[in-house]
Amino acid sequence: MSAPHPDLIDSPGASATDESPIIPVDMHPPVDLAEDFDRFKAKIAAYLKADDVARIEAAYQFAADAHRGQFRFSGDPYISHPLAVAATLAEWQLDTQALIAALLHDVMEDTAISKVQIVNTFGKTAAELVDGVSKLDKIENQSYEEAQAENFRKMLLAMARDVRVILIKLADRLHNMRTLGAVRPDKRRRVARETLEIYAPIANRLGFNTLYRELQELSFEHLYPIRHRVLAKALKSARGNRREVVGKILEAVRRRLPAAGIDAEVIGREKHLYGIYRKMREKNLSFSQVLDIYGFRIIVKDTPTCYLALGALHGLYKPVPGKFKDYIAIPKANGYQSLHTTLIGPYGTPVEIQIRTAEMNHVAESGVASHWLYKDQQTLSELQQKTHKWLQSLLELQSASNDSAEFLEHVKIDLFPGEVYVFTPRGKIMALPRGATPVDFAYAVHTDIGNRCVACRINFESMPLRSELRNGDRVEIITAPLAAPNPNWLTYVRTARARAQIRHFLKNQQGTESSALGEQLLAQALRAMDIDIRGIAVNVWDRFLRACGVKSKQDVLADIGLGKRLPVIVARRLAGDIDGNGGGDPLVKPKGTILIHGSEGMAVQLAKCCRPIPGDPIIGVIRKGQGLMVHTHDCRMLTRSRRERGSWVDVDWAPDIEQRNFEVSIRIVANNRTGVLAKIAAAIAEDGSNIVNVNMDDDHGATTTSLNFTLQVADRPHLARILKSLRRIPEVVRIARFKE
Repeated sequence: MSAPHPDLIDSPGASATDESPIIPVDMHPPVDLAEDFDRFKAKIAAYLKADDVARIEAAYQFAADAHRGQFRFSGDPYISHPLAVAATLAEWQLDTQALIAALLHDVMEDTAISKVQIVNTFGKTAAELVDGVSKLDKIENQSYEEAQAENFRKMLLAMARDVRVILIKLADRLHNMRTLGAVRPDKRRRVARETLEIYAPIANRLGFNTLYRELQELSFEHLYPIRHRVLAKALKSARGNRREVVGKILEAVRRRLPAAGIDAEVIGREKHLYGIYRKMREKNLSFSQVLDIYGFRIIVKDTPTCYLALGALHGLYKPVPGKFKDYIAIPKANGYQSLHTTLIGPYGTPVEIQIRTAEMNHVAESGVASHWLYKDQQTLSELQQKTHKWLQSLLELQSASNDSAEFLEHVKIDLFPGEVYVFTPRGKIMALPRGATPVDFAYAVHTDIGNRCVACRINFESMPLRSELRNGDRVEIITAPLAAPNPNWLTYVRTARARAQIRHFLKNQQGTESSALGEQLLAQALRAMDIDIRGIAVNVWDRFLRACGVKSKQDVLADIGLGKRLPVIVARRLAGDIDGNGGGDPLVKPKGTILIHGSEGMAVQLAKCCRPIPGDPIIGVIRKGQGLMVHTHDCRMLTRSRRERGSWVDVDWAPDIEQRNFEVSIRIVANNRTGVLAKIAAAIAEDGSNIVNVNMDDDHGATTTSLNFTLQVADRPHLARILKSLRRIPEVVRIARFKE
């Protein structure tokens, strides 16, 4: 069967509103939940004390009274939903407080019950858990996306403090997905997409494999119902066609393992529909090309037996090269351990095999919930530490991201890790997402290492910082005390931590530099009014800040430096507020020109269009959100923006230029002869310049060729010396400085 026809493909939409699942009481008859509650009570009685069971029973009665008269879209009494959520947590054997919170998780949102009432009745811990799961009140004029991002932020930060918050939320989302068929189609698709993008990856990150798969399957079914039906039908047909082959493989495996002295449980399993669909999409395959839709799980007594079973199976069928993964020696970030191999079975059928111990299988299915099941087991401490470390990283992301949407973006990046394992110089293994770079590695080690990173060595060889890391690489980071993050890093880093820390550093740096530039620009504007900025009294600044609704003087100066406020307007407002004494006699007047040292940073930028260098006549332009852009006086961009002359600023080169590597572009027309490029490069190097970039115009058959160089020079005289040397080369026909 080929991929579904486009006419059969349904595209999901998104709704801008979120309606409550509660509907009027008179639309549905009451449903008796006594049997469901009895089953739930039997589950918790198996592992909790009688007093705890009584407290949970009281919480159920409290929630039932609070939700009385409320019904779900399915027609069931609303209390059936909290009961189902609590029943799921009981399967994971969570503690009393979590079960109470699960039963009460909607009372603060959908009833008149307050957090204080929950604290007084069931204690502070249960109330905090309920509050962590509850949505924020929507702010007026806030879009659905903004409100949802803020709610996710609240929930994830609560989760970082207490992991039970997300366990309750996952159980809540699972029941909502199981009953999603009762809501209208647009909301169904929106909730399914949200589950696929956020909740399923969180379940995977915490190691809940069973829950992760079910959320994916339900999301796929509701998000793309036609595709789901087509694939389900194709899989049913394929199952019948391959039944004989699969049975033959299963019988052979069950014979081979005991013959090798291995006692094992062999379970045949089918790949999930969503896994097949995703493979078709990612690799552009038709259904008939996705052959490995069957697999086997082999469960043995201990770790050494896993490797013995692997050897026995490799002797039975030939393994596919490159398809073996040892997650026992190097577990996944969520604690998952297993051996994976793909074998070529009878008739060329590929078969995926997973080999693990019973304990590994339990962790793979239950994930972090195992913490409550086996608190005393030392073997799970590493999983708990990894989970705790990831939860703490959410708090770091929060401190680096003031915007909820940006925070959610970082979390989404973090929820889709690949499987790249690299080594530190001391031999420690670090897990990073596929496509990660040495910059990601540096920030994973420590924020300061990332911020001071200047170069790297991969497997003892110097490599660019944008190099993609591969499994088994040994990575060494080289730092410098005065180094700082490069904005270009954001174009290739993959981890949320690196992205958040780079943005955080750049925002702070830009704020500091913009304030310094803004102060110079304001001083220049005030000088024209014979006022020294240092002579403006504190009470004048205070009146100005109150009138503008700005927190501090530094914020005003930063806005001026970034072009968000015009210095002339601010100067006039301040001058108007100065008392009859004119703010005092002016002190020594500041210079009317901004001096460019070449090391100002992000607040002052040299324009790429004309690439000014020391010695060029220059002029500054304030660009909103960018700060001061320095152009040559004859730059074409200036002639296009004559209407913006109010934003032009007098600038000049400082006598003590600190930077010595300004970039400049030149174009050379040379005779098309062998070795001409080498001669030109040698002449440039002899004059002490570095070539940043070179390219040539592709004109086949021409007698001359145009070479475009970007060089690093100290100043205009340095460039003149280079051009003079290049003109001595016989093959050079014409040479000129190039400006866009």
